[in-house]
Amino acid sequence: MEKVIVINNEKMGKGEEKLGARLMGNFLTKLIDAELKPQMVVLYNSGVKLAARGSEVLESLQSLENFGVQIICCGTCVNFYGLADKIQAGRVTNMPEIVRVLTEAKAVVTI
Repeated sequence: MEKVIVINNEKMGKGEEKLGARLMGNFLTKLIDAELKPQMVVLYNSGVKLAARGSEVLESLQSLENFGVQIICCGTCVNFYGLADKIQAGRVTNMPEIVRVLTEAKAVVTI
């Protein structure tokens, strides 16, 4: 695997929450438009909320999937937040797969 992006929060950066949500939305929109896309996006901790029904960036994640970007969500995190029946982008996986993906990737970028 060449490039993996890890999103471990529903907001981007620390500070004002509204700004963080806007930045995350902008990031994902620009990622859709990027010529070079990652092979995979890994969502864990509160980042899994982005793939759930009602997320303001759900359409962006679904668009990335349509471009062939794999999206995986941490199962422990999905269960912790009570989202098991609400994930609508990507698929739910486990920590062994996340470890394998991250250790085999040539480049990992954490947002």
